[in-house]
Amino acid sequence: MPRVGIVGSLVWDVIHGRDPLSAPVEEWGGIAYALAGLDASLEDGWEIVPLIKVGRDLAGPAAEFLRSLRRLTAGGRCVEVDAPNNRVVLRYARDERRCERMAGGVPSWNWGELGPMVRDLDAIYVNFISGFEMCLGTAEALRQGFRGPIYADLHSLFLGMQHDGMRVRRPLPDAPSWFGCFDMVQLNEDEMRELSPDPLALSADAIAAGVGLLVVTLGPRGAAYVEAPGFDPRQGGQVRRGGLSAVTVRSALVEADFVDAVDPTGCGDVFGASAFSRLLAGDDVDTALRHANRMAGRNASFRGASGLADHLRGELVRP
Repeated sequence: MPRVGIVGSLVWDVIHGRDPLSAPVEEWGGIAYALAGLDASLEDGWEIVPLIKVGRDLAGPAAEFLRSLRRLTAGGRCVEVDAPNNRVVLRYARDERRCERMAGGVPSWNWGELGPMVRDLDAIYVNFISGFEMCLGTAEALRQGFRGPIYADLHSLFLGMQHDGMRVRRPLPDAPSWFGCFDMVQLNEDEMRELSPDPLALSADAIAAGVGLLVVTLGPRGAAYVEAPGFDPRQGGQVRRGGLSAVTVRSALVEADFVDAVDPTGCGDVFGASAFSRLLAGDDVDTALRHANRMAGRNASFRGASGLADHLRGELVRP
């Protein structure tokens, strides 16, 4: 039975301003949204293997959340660490803009820990929720030591952290080296602009570094992508070199349908996990991203990650 590993951080969110008339909401966030996306979108037969560290203070609730997933591998669980779990306070100013403050002490993975855990996997989804899931050296070791496909959402690598825990946007150091660690890379529009004002030049750099598919999420407008020649999402570790030309690559905008959003939290996480799931199933890029847009839209019409996988599948969720 094929298995996909998922790397990220389970975060306990406290959300202010999502609904100005309601009190702050506390719930699971972070990689919980991507777990729901995988659970709802993977082809039958696939299993989810969590490669997730969780603080002992929230290990019990984390285990309960994982048990709600249908595709969790038998015995799958988080790795408990003797540190407080990551907690994030989110304050929304408007639907798609927020400020974020993080606390907690969940440590990064090193290759000595991670290497033995990925040996039997068929694919890996990496989402930089905290930005501290692994350092560049560990990511490079993962690329060298794992030959299956790796999809990465680089999101919080673009966020530094001030002394009070406030997350602030920053350029991504060593961007070409990070790109070289993954077969598929997801950025949002702001992150793309941090890297380059020229999307074509950025795409050329990414493909030259070895990326086969670069996806840029555009919020309610959908997503754009650039696909390298010969890209096969079910084959990993394919080092690609050379320049970029309009003749040799495929690129397109995959528009999203209008959604009356009630909560934008986690849309990018659901999008990426859903897209990767369908690429692993053999869908072409356009089809996979259309599905991912639909799943992100469904997420935007739902509050929180508890019960989200069922909602993404189109099932009724008990309040």
